[in-house]
Amino acid sequence: MRDCCGSHRWARRMALHRPYPDLDALLAAADEAAYDLTPGDLSEALACEAATPLPHRGGLAAHTALSAAQAAYENKFGNVFVIALKGDDPASLLNQVLTGIRARLANDEDEERVVTADELRRITRARLARLVAERSNAQSTAELHR
Repeated sequence: MRDCCGSHRWARRMALHRPYPDLDALLAAADEAAYDLTPGDLSEALACEAATPLPHRGGLAAHTALSAAQAAYENKFGNVFVIALKGDDPASLLNQVLTGIRARLANDEDEERVVTADELRRITRARLARLVAERSNAQSTAELHR
Protein backbone atom coordinates (compact mmCIF):
# COMPACT_ATOMS: atom_id res chain seq x y z
CA MET A 1 0.00 0.00 0.00
CA ARG A 2 2.85 2.38 0.74
CA ASP A 3 3.84 2.20 -2.93
CA CYS A 4 0.47 3.79 -3.71
CA CYS A 5 0.58 6.47 -0.98
CA GLY A 6 3.52 7.21 1.29
CA SER A 7 1.47 7.95 4.40
CA HIS A 8 1.85 5.27 7.09
CA ARG A 9 -1.55 6.20 8.50
CA TRP A 10 -3.24 5.85 5.10
CA ALA A 11 -1.57 2.48 4.46
CA ARG A 12 -2.50 1.16 7.93
CA ARG A 13 -6.09 2.23 7.50
CA MET A 14 -6.29 0.56 4.10
CA ALA A 15 -4.78 -2.65 5.47
CA LEU A 16 -7.12 -2.72 8.48
CA HIS A 17 -10.25 -2.60 6.32
CA ARG A 18 -9.35 -5.33 3.86
CA PRO A 19 -10.40 -7.43 2.10
CA TYR A 20 -12.16 -5.25 -0.43
CA PRO A 21 -14.82 -6.99 -2.50
CA ASP A 22 -14.01 -5.12 -5.69
CA LEU A 23 -12.08 -2.22 -7.20
CA ASP A 24 -14.87 0.28 -6.51
CA ALA A 25 -14.85 -0.57 -2.80
CA LEU A 26 -11.05 -0.32 -2.70
CA LEU A 27 -11.09 3.10 -4.39
CA ALA A 28 -13.87 4.37 -2.13
CA ALA A 29 -11.88 3.31 0.94
CA ALA A 30 -8.75 4.93 -0.49
CA ASP A 31 -10.62 8.19 -1.04
CA GLU A 32 -12.03 8.15 2.48
CA ALA A 33 -8.59 7.47 3.98
CA ALA A 34 -7.06 10.22 1.83
CA TYR A 35 -9.65 12.77 2.92
CA ASP A 36 -8.70 12.06 6.54
CA LEU A 37 -4.98 12.78 6.09
CA THR A 38 -3.63 15.36 8.52
CA PRO A 39 -1.15 17.98 7.29
CA GLY A 40 1.61 15.80 8.80
CA ASP A 41 0.32 12.71 6.96
CA LEU A 42 0.25 14.67 3.72
CA SER A 43 3.81 15.88 4.27
CA GLU A 44 4.90 12.30 4.94
CA ALA A 45 3.23 11.10 1.74
CA LEU A 46 4.74 13.93 -0.30
CA ALA A 47 8.21 13.15 1.05
CA CYS A 48 7.88 9.75 -0.65
CA GLU A 49 6.94 11.26 -4.00
CA ALA A 50 9.46 11.95 -6.71
CA ALA A 51 9.13 15.07 -8.80
CA THR A 52 6.64 14.63 -11.63
CA PRO A 53 8.64 12.88 -14.35
CA LEU A 54 9.29 14.98 -17.39
CA PRO A 55 8.38 13.59 -20.81
CA HIS A 56 11.42 13.33 -23.07
CA ARG A 57 9.85 15.36 -25.86
CA GLY A 58 9.15 19.05 -25.84
CA GLY A 59 12.48 20.64 -26.50
CA LEU A 60 15.13 22.21 -24.34
CA ALA A 61 13.22 25.45 -23.77
CA ALA A 62 10.17 23.60 -22.41
CA HIS A 63 12.29 21.44 -20.12
CA THR A 64 14.23 24.45 -18.88
CA ALA A 65 10.98 26.31 -18.14
CA LEU A 66 9.57 23.26 -16.37
CA SER A 67 12.70 22.71 -14.28
CA ALA A 68 12.64 26.38 -13.23
CA ALA A 69 8.92 26.18 -12.37
CA GLN A 70 9.44 23.01 -10.33
CA ALA A 71 12.29 24.65 -8.41
CA ALA A 72 10.13 27.73 -7.73
CA TYR A 73 7.27 25.50 -6.55
CA GLU A 74 9.50 23.46 -4.22
CA ASN A 75 11.05 26.66 -2.86
CA LYS A 76 7.65 28.21 -2.15
CA PHE A 77 5.79 25.18 -0.78
CA GLY A 78 8.61 22.96 0.52
CA ASN A 79 7.60 19.79 -1.30
CA VAL A 80 7.58 18.33 -4.79
CA PHE A 81 4.85 19.30 -7.22
CA VAL A 82 2.35 16.49 -7.78
CA ILE A 83 -0.30 16.39 -10.45
CA ALA A 84 -2.52 13.62 -11.78
CA LEU A 85 -1.84 13.66 -15.50
CA LYS A 86 -4.41 12.79 -18.15
CA GLY A 87 -3.52 11.13 -21.44
CA ASP A 88 -0.23 9.83 -22.71
CA ASP A 89 0.92 12.26 -25.40
CA PRO A 90 4.35 13.51 -24.19
CA ALA A 91 3.81 17.06 -25.50
CA SER A 92 0.41 17.24 -23.80
CA LEU A 93 1.82 15.91 -20.52
CA LEU A 94 4.63 18.45 -20.52
CA ASN A 95 2.10 21.22 -21.13
CA GLN A 96 -0.19 19.92 -18.35
CA VAL A 97 2.65 19.92 -15.84
CA LEU A 98 3.94 23.37 -16.82
CA THR A 99 0.46 24.89 -16.89
CA GLY A 100 -0.40 23.27 -13.55
CA ILE A 101 2.72 24.50 -11.79
CA ARG A 102 2.33 28.03 -13.10
CA ALA A 103 -1.30 28.19 -12.02
CA ARG A 104 -0.67 26.68 -8.60
CA LEU A 105 2.27 28.96 -7.82
CA ALA A 106 -0.37 31.68 -7.36
CA ASN A 107 -1.98 29.69 -4.50
CA ASP A 108 -1.35 30.49 -0.86
CA GLU A 109 -0.06 27.65 1.35
CA ASP A 110 -3.47 26.58 2.67
CA GLU A 111 -5.09 26.58 -0.76
CA GLU A 112 -2.18 24.66 -2.26
CA ARG A 113 -2.27 22.04 0.48
CA VAL A 114 -5.92 21.31 -0.43
CA VAL A 115 -5.10 21.09 -4.16
CA THR A 116 -2.03 18.96 -3.51
CA ALA A 117 -4.01 16.56 -1.30
CA ASP A 118 -6.61 16.15 -4.05
CA GLU A 119 -3.95 15.54 -6.71
CA LEU A 120 -2.23 12.99 -4.47
CA ARG A 121 -5.60 11.27 -3.92
CA ARG A 122 -6.09 11.02 -7.70
CA ILE A 123 -2.56 9.68 -8.18
CA THR A 124 -3.15 7.12 -5.43
CA ARG A 125 -6.40 5.98 -7.08
CA ALA A 126 -4.60 5.51 -10.40
CA ARG A 127 -1.82 3.51 -8.73
CA LEU A 128 -4.33 1.27 -6.95
CA ALA A 129 -6.29 0.66 -10.15
CA ARG A 130 -3.06 -0.17 -12.00
CA LEU A 131 -2.00 -2.54 -9.20
CA VAL A 132 -5.33 -4.37 -9.27
CA ALA A 133 -5.20 -4.63 -13.07
CA GLU A 134 -1.64 -6.00 -12.96
CA ARG A 135 -2.61 -8.59 -10.34
CA SER A 136 -5.69 -9.60 -12.34
CA ASN A 137 -3.61 -9.98 -15.49
CA ALA A 138 -0.99 -12.04 -13.65
CA GLN A 139 -3.71 -14.25 -12.17
CA SER A 140 -5.30 -14.77 -15.59
CA THR A 141 -1.94 -15.66 -17.10
CA ALA A 142 -1.22 -18.14 -14.30
CA GLU A 143 -4.61 -19.78 -14.80
CA LEU A 144 -3.94 -20.18 -18.52
CA HIS A 145 -0.70 -22.05 -17.78
CA ARG A 146 -2.32 -24.60 -15.45
